[in-house]
Amino acid sequence: MLKTVVVPLLPRIEAFELGVACEVFGFDRSDDGLPTYDFTLIRGTPLPVTTRFGYTIDVPYDLDLLDSADLIIVPAGGTGVATPQDQSYVCGPDDDTCDLEPLFEKLRAAVERGARVASMCTGAFTLAAAGLLDGRPCTTHWKHAARLAEMYPAAKVDPDVLYVDDGAVLTSAGTAAGIDLCLHIVRSEQGAHVANTIARRMVVPPHRDGGQAQYVAMPLPECKSETLAPLLDWMTENLDRELPVAVLA
Repeated sequence: MLKTVVVPLLPRIEAFELGVACEVFGFDRSDDGLPTYDFTLIRGTPLPVTTRFGYTIDVPYDLDLLDSADLIIVPAGGTGVATPQDQSYVCGPDDDTCDLEPLFEKLRAAVERGARVASMCTGAFTLAAAGLLDGRPCTTHWKHAARLAEMYPAAKVDPDVLYVDDGAVLTSAGTAAGIDLCLHIVRSEQGAHVANTIARRMVVPPHRDGGQAQYVAMPLPECKSETLAPLLDWMTENLDRELPVAVLA
């Protein structure tokens, strides 16, 4: 039963992905009859947490909170981490106090005891550095997928999907795909009604399949016909009806 959600924050955290986790799991929607979660933000290292946009988030450094989490979400921090030995990819070359190994140990222990660990966007680099993606299918933002595969060849990186659910370990592509992953987790743990109601409150589609492509290099067609455009709008509003040619004419 999904109840406790903990989000460890790394230096130069991406604000959007963090906001997604807060919106899905940290918002009290009991007025809609939805379950509430014990939702906590912590620092993933002893360093202060500053977003990529420069503002600081003041949260405690208490990795022991991960021991009781049902779900741990690792948002994108910087552009990821290189290796446990070379952590400058997330911490910066001058941050000699940025020790990620305690966090890695907690993430591995969480998976071993049956909790779920999820990453959004380049948070996959953190999971890979912890060894959690070895031999697993996974994804990250399409722009960083090749680098993830190069740095961690044991990970089975798929750059073409929105998210991957491999049981205890889940990964999503970049930015908005984090919404899809979080709603998928809610759906799998607590059913479609809860996930759909949260999506409705967030004003987002209730479901996009994880296998949907991240990126299609084709612009949306622009209809300039003054007569066809209203028809297309009407068809969109009446998809529950049969629309034979005679009706459209």
